[in-house]
Order: sequence, then structure tokens, then C-alpha cells
Amino acid sequence: MKTDIEIAQNTSGRPILDIAKKLNISFQDLELYGNNKAKISYRFIKETAHYPNGKLILVTAMSPTPMGEGKTTMSVGLADGLAQLGKSVIATLREPSLGPVFGMKGGATGGGYAQVIPMDDINLHFTGDLHAISAANNLLAAMLDNHVFQGNTLNIDPRTITWKRVLDINDRQLRNIVSGLNGKNSGVPREDGFNITVASEIMAILCLAKDLDDLKTRIGNIVLGYTFAGDVVRARELNCQGAIATLLKDALKPNLVQTLEGTPVFIHGGPFANIAHGCNSIMATRLALKLADYVVTEAGFGADLGAEKFLDIKCREADIKPDACVVVATIRALKYHGGVPRNDLEKPNFDAIHEGMKNLSRHIDNLTQVYGLPTIVTINPFPSDTQEELDLVSALCQQKGVEVVVNEAWSKGGKGATLLADAIVKLCETPSHFQYAYACEDAIITKIETLARKIYRCEEVIFDKKALDKIALFEKQGFKNLPICVAKTPYSFSSDATLLGAPINAKLYVNDLNLSAGAGFIVVLTGNVLTMPGLPKSPAAEKIDIDNDGMIVGLS
Repeated sequence: MKTDIEIAQNTSGRPILDIAKKLNISFQDLELYGNNKAKISYRFIKETAHYPNGKLILVTAMSPTPMGEGKTTMSVGLADGLAQLGKSVIATLREPSLGPVFGMKGGATGGGYAQVIPMDDINLHFTGDLHAISAANNLLAAMLDNHVFQGNTLNIDPRTITWKRVLDINDRQLRNIVSGLNGKNSGVPREDGFNITVASEIMAILCLAKDLDDLKTRIGNIVLGYTFAGDVVRARELNCQGAIATLLKDALKPNLVQTLEGTPVFIHGGPFANIAHGCNSIMATRLALKLADYVVTEAGFGADLGAEKFLDIKCREADIKPDACVVVATIRALKYHGGVPRNDLEKPNFDAIHEGMKNLSRHIDNLTQVYGLPTIVTINPFPSDTQEELDLVSALCQQKGVEVVVNEAWSKGGKGATLLADAIVKLCETPSHFQYAYACEDAIITKIETLARKIYRCEEVIFDKKALDKIALFEKQGFKNLPICVAKTPYSFSSDATLLGAPINAKLYVNDLNLSAGAGFIVVLTGNVLTMPGLPKSPAAEKIDIDNDGMIVGLS
């Protein structure tokens, strides 16, 4: 079979104007970026705000493995499968970050015959949204340091500045730096550092903002640091929220593209799920719900990360709830979480599948029992899977009252996902009893311990003194009622990436907390999670190339 990029490059797709017509979006409400991608106008978004909502389908997964489970591929395939059934459908996905594209994880447009196009554009610069977010973030950093340099009338203590610059490339060298060196004309020397753009609070704000006014308000609410007297310093005190929102005026508009089969897709916003809240923008999801009978959306990594944050953060902010959930699993991942070494995953191993099912079962239980959502499991099949292994997983899930459907979209496109699509249509009619995992009114420690107990099933939460001091400070400053966004490894329910499967005696180690007052949540840092990743020993960038005709190879 051809590579992902070969398949994408050999599919021209339909003009984006034709895709827009499917959604009754006129030429006047499109901002074209060539012939194959466009942004949607604010006027159209406001005009459709009173339309009734369609059904919302959340795609998540069991705990991921280094091999990848194909969650985006399954999401795209499901959207195409619904279209194959004649349903009105839109997929809403996140924008890829250049960090993973050139690092280890790769792009985020699906794979095989279940992809979003133009694949190369989307995985690279797309419509410039991430660059705008980087510029907006760094303008705020420049304004902050300039204020300190130009007299510091706000009496900001440089040692307490929490706002970092960002770059959308994995670069461990920039995690911790000293800036402002080489004399007084070069600024005030202080410890500083960089985050990756998709971990920026500006990214989170863009994805949670309802409109331009809300965007400006949230930017103004960003806490940058503290005065020498210990008072909070917010971005609005620098009078720069208008300028920063202006930089983001186009980035805030959802992007319209299509699948290989011409199904409409909104790709907008890209916060990491292991660090940030891992969901596409509220504006894109809300708009899609107004324009289609079925909306397929995806949350990053496993259900303990992306789905939890989708449900406890995004659903609160957007006042939405899923009508059904899809949990993506693979036979390989079940064996891996059942203790099989990576090199032996293609060998049949029923005992390992039984053991690995504990991981999948925990995710199912969280969605059905903690959140009260109708849930189905879909298996992304690989050539090494045997029918006996597939039947075993189906039987084990049926014991839990959950249906299993194999999704062959990777090899067959939408036609390979029609069984899943049909099952989802029926599942969406099942009553939902959605509830949040915790109450925002609870104390910060209580919320963290509730997630640790209910979702991760950890035995104990260990708080570093720095974390306890931050909790006391944030509650004193009036931020107690914010939801929490746990930053942790995606590979384990615990904060230890080596504890695979479904650990029962694990501990959650909370090292620090960061306040994202503009986004409206508190980031809880656990284990060894990093907000600026590094490149692996053999980064994907080594395999990516372009020929003299502009043809890209090696992008995945």
C-alpha cells in the first residue's frame, strides 16, 4: 500500500467552495487560502448561532503506546462512514504542531485512506494559526519585559514572572535560559525559558474563547507574575490585550478542509493533551453542531487525559455534552499493556490480551460510570491480528455491556467504517446521563484527589511542598473555583510512564501548579512531564525531504 503522503498527494480533492456549499456557506463568508482550504467569517458564525445542535460524538482511546493507535484515522474514518450512510456530518479536529511533526509522533491528519487533505499543508504551516499564536504570546512577553526595563511603574518583581516565550519546535535547549544579558540596554537579566506553542496559555485561550470580545477578556485576565508586595499582575495592566487580540483576529476563525472523500472538516486549535486540555476550539465545535446532524470530534491521547479534559473543561465552558463516545483500541496496544515486549506484538497472545483488557476496561468504566455516557469500542485492525484475537476482545467488551466494531477505514476509507457509523447512529439515540467528574466549587486539593481516585485509580496523591504552596496561594487569590488541567504522562494512568496496564497501587506525584487565569483553569504538573519537549535520537525531520518540483516525501 502507498504511504500516507503518497495517498494524499494522489488525491486532488474537491474545490473548497464545493465543500462549503455542502454546509450552505456562501463565497462571501469564506476567506480562501488557495483552492483547498478556507476560514469561516465571524458574520456567518453569528448568523448560525440560533440553529439547533446536531449530535456530538467524542472519539478517545485506551492508553497510547509508542506504536500509535490511529485515533485520528478512526475519527476521520467514522466521519466518512457516516457520510457513506448519507448522514450530514462534520469532523472537528486539532491542528498539528510542528514539534511532533519533526519529532517522534508525526502529523495529525489521519492515515491510509482515512485522511484530511491537504495533508502536507495542514501538517506544516496550514493557515498560519500557530505562528499567530506564537507571535501573540511573544508580544506579551516583550511588552512585559519592556515595562520592567522602562521604569517598572507596576512594581513587578522580575523573580516572580511566570510568563514564558514559546516556539513551535521541540527544543530542549530553550527550556531554561537566562535572558537580558550584555548590559543594561539589553534588558533586565532574569531566569527565563520557553514552552512549545501548543502548551501556551494563548493556545488554550484561543480554543476556549467564544468570540473576539471573550478572547480579549481572557487575554487581559492572564496572570504574568507578582509585584514586590505580592499582588497579582495581569496582562490588562500592560494595556496590550487589544494588540494581542488583533494578532489573533484571523487565527480565531475556524479552518475548513476536507477528507479524502470530500467530507467537511474543521481543523482549528491544537493544545497538547498531556500538558494542556487537548481539544479543538469551542468556536469550531459549536459551529459544526449548527451545520451538521452529526459532529465527530477527537480528544488527545487516552481517555484519562484528552477525554477527561474535554468533559471537565471544554464541556463546561462551551455548555455542550457528547451524545456518544468511541474508544479506539488495537490488539497491539492490548498486548503491550498486557506486558508483551514491543518486538513480540505480532505473535498471538491471549493471556496478554486478557491482561491488557484491564486498561481498556478502566477507560470504558470511566466514560460509562463516572461520566454516564453511551460508549462503544472500535478496533483499528492490523495485518497481524487474528480473528480469534478480535473475537476475544469483542467477547470481553460484551461482558461489560459495550459493543465492539472493527473499523477498516485505514485500508478501505469510509466504506470500511460504515458498520461503526451505523452503530454510532443507534448509540446516539441512547439516553445519556452525563455528569462531571468533580465540582469546581471543591478545594483544589480535593479536585486533584478526586481525579486521581476516580479516573486514574491511584492509591495516593503525593504533593511537593512547592505544589502545596501554590495551591494555598491560588486559593487565597480567589482562583479556587477553576477547573484543573492535569499535565502527566499519556502512557500510564499514573504519573510514572513505566506503569502500564491498569496499576492499582500507584501514586500520583504532583510537583507544581501553573495558573492559567485567562484560559480559566489551573495546570497541575505531575511526574516528569515537560512543557517544552526535546527531539528524539532519530527525529522524523531526518526522513522529510522535498524535491526540485516541490514534492514532499517522508511526512507522516
